[in-house]
Amino acid sequence: MDIRPILTTLRRHKTAAALIVFEIALSCAIICNAVFLISNRLELMDRTSGLAEKEIVRVQLTGINNNKDARAVTQSDLAALRGLPGVKAATVTNQVTFGDSSWNSGVNLKQDQPFPNLSATTYFGDEQLVSTLGLNLIAGRGFNSDEFLNYEDLDKLPDDTGVPAAIVTKAVADKLFPGENAVGKSFYSWGDKPIRIVGVVDHLARPNNRGGAAEYEYSMLFPIRVTYEVGGNYLLRVDPSRRDETMKAAIAALEKNGPTRIILQDETKTLEQMRDEFYQQDRSMAWLLVAVCVALLVVTALGIVGLASFWVQQRTKQIGVRRALGATRGQVLRYFQTENFLLATLGIAIGMALAYGINMVLMSHYELPRLPAIYLPLGALALWLLGQAAVFGPARRAAAVPPAVATRSI
Repeated sequence: MDIRPILTTLRRHKTAAALIVFEIALSCAIICNAVFLISNRLELMDRTSGLAEKEIVRVQLTGINNNKDARAVTQSDLAALRGLPGVKAATVTNQVTFGDSSWNSGVNLKQDQPFPNLSATTYFGDEQLVSTLGLNLIAGRGFNSDEFLNYEDLDKLPDDTGVPAAIVTKAVADKLFPGENAVGKSFYSWGDKPIRIVGVVDHLARPNNRGGAAEYEYSMLFPIRVTYEVGGNYLLRVDPSRRDETMKAAIAALEKNGPTRIILQDETKTLEQMRDEFYQQDRSMAWLLVAVCVALLVVTALGIVGLASFWVQQRTKQIGVRRALGATRGQVLRYFQTENFLLATLGIAIGMALAYGINMVLMSHYELPRLPAIYLPLGALALWLLGQAAVFGPARRAAAVPPAVATRSI
């Protein structure tokens, strides 16, 4: 098709053509970035935690006053919880993944280096911590019984005694010792004594978003037994089909075991519920961006339909002349579709450059990654298809203009 008549017509309607090009460009820029952000949020929400999420229940409580018998009460609580039907393992820990707490520590390879190699979150627990969490040990071993320390005794340890062992994630091991087996190697984190790595687990997420996606699995476990006063998290690994039943039984058992603690029933929930709540803001943001994309597409489509309908009405005489000179309905239809394609192409080209600029601004202010190039052609294809679909109705009406009606209008 000869596009010179189309370009000539567009030059006579510069303002209207510029408006539709601007609308398409703006839609392309925003939609490309919005779809990228949605994809980014979905990837965040889909990350593995490394835990047996379907099987874990958290019972959270807090002490009323400092209890000198907290250690004994904790041991009694754990004995009661481990004796409940359906409980596979139980432990008490200082923090829980998705709990949004913040127990972090710098990790150094040399004792006197000025800056840490990384900052990792630290999980404390007893002999059943690893089995309760359902972690997958991919190298080394679990903790030996003689490696455990009591949290309240840490300040009383001799100067030559430190945390004897640690289990780290693969992410930490790869960061500290890239390409090497980390088991048996040491690092400095708590005090002046080296801590030996005895095991590596494939995944264990942090309880919060500190450090962003790059530090999501910077986690380590220390063999430190805590009491209910340190974090107040009893974790139970249970039969998934009996979670609700076991949770109620656990609350009843703890209430029966003594009045020195307050069970926070609103914070007592399954790990799946904690994950849902942890990512609630990301989920809401994703839905908001979806709504923005849909609204932009609708507004753009309406703009194209309105402009095309206006032009068809204005060009009825011109269309009639072309039809009288032998132009077929198909040629008239293709004329308007080609005209829309040219406007959409120009708008998309400007929109791609604008999308890149918006992404640069987002990267500098919100630590977002660079917009992958694949989103640009996907956005272009969507707007091309939208433009062709939107202009199809007005183009069909133009093609249906009979030569006789056009002739009468002369």
